[in-house]
Amino acid sequence: MKLEHLNQLDAEAFEDALGDIAEESPWVARQACKAGPFSSCGAVVEAFETALLDADDEDRLAVICAHPDLAGKLAAAGRLTEDSTAEQASAGLDALTDAERESFTAMNETYKARFGFPFILAVKGATKADILSSFEARLPRDRASEFNEALKQVCRIMSFRLNDRITEGN
Repeated sequence: MKLEHLNQLDAEAFEDALGDIAEESPWVARQACKAGPFSSCGAVVEAFETALLDADDEDRLAVICAHPDLAGKLAAAGRLTEDSTAEQASAGLDALTDAERESFTAMNETYKARFGFPFILAVKGATKADILSSFEARLPRDRASEFNEALKQVCRIMSFRLNDRITEGN
């Protein structure tokens, strides 16, 4: 979608167009829309990040929890959003061996038991090995650090998605 077109949308149409950028959380788009009109795609990204980061902890946690496990049950059942499906496939998570799937499942469960929310990583450009290394590096952290890291990763995911969808200029 062209930035010029995006700037012409009313709040409802903006939410319809970009309400899926923050996984299962259209309220982020609704809030981001208030910052328009936008001078660049970067300004749209910033509005989405601000909408998320300025929300209360409960709403931010809900956005984090809306993200599916990496290579989890929803992926196996084909029930991910279109964006999540493409992102996980780009990292090879749609073609795991049985041993890799068991490893991802164990890491996801360990992480959720420790922190109370799913492991979030913007997997675009990452390999399976990168993702497993990130799991291992982040598991020893404290909950507050991981909550902040999860928000940072959600912001990266939103940035990737918005940059994929919005074009500037002619």
